[in-house]
Amino acid sequence: MALFLSTFTNKVDSKGRVSVPSQFRASLVKENFSGMIVYESFVNDSIEGCDIDRIRKISESIDSLEPFSEEREAFATAILGGAVQLSIDSDGRVILPEGLLKKAGVKNQAVFVGKGSTFEIWEPVKFKEYMAKAKKDAKDKRNMLRFNSAK
Repeated sequence: MALFLSTFTNKVDSKGRVSVPSQFRASLVKENFSGMIVYESFVNDSIEGCDIDRIRKISESIDSLEPFSEEREAFATAILGGAVQLSIDSDGRVILPEGLLKKAGVKNQAVFVGKGSTFEIWEPVKFKEYMAKAKKDAKDKRNMLRFNSAK
């Protein structure tokens, strides 16, 4: 599974094209699909992204819910129905969907934020504010983080 780390700020052109950080591209290239999956984040004012393996795991998790339950329908529609497969071009760029750019407030620059098995794409000012809050929360709750000794 992919591992996305670090933070990168890249220019977004008038067509919505943005260069995917090379460290992220290395994790996104698969035999059957060289690209990424993006969808609206349910947690933050950002675009969430992942590789094809991660979206498959999300789909399997949704499929584990009762077949005709409201919860399954909601997750399937909101996540899978809103997800977009983006191919990475020969210059290492993708075209981000206009609707997702608007919802995240991304215009001229995009901040790619690695979050382990996923990443987010933010508007720079919003991300700066979020990062300050996240650092404070992480410091205040640092005693909650534990290593899994079973591995």
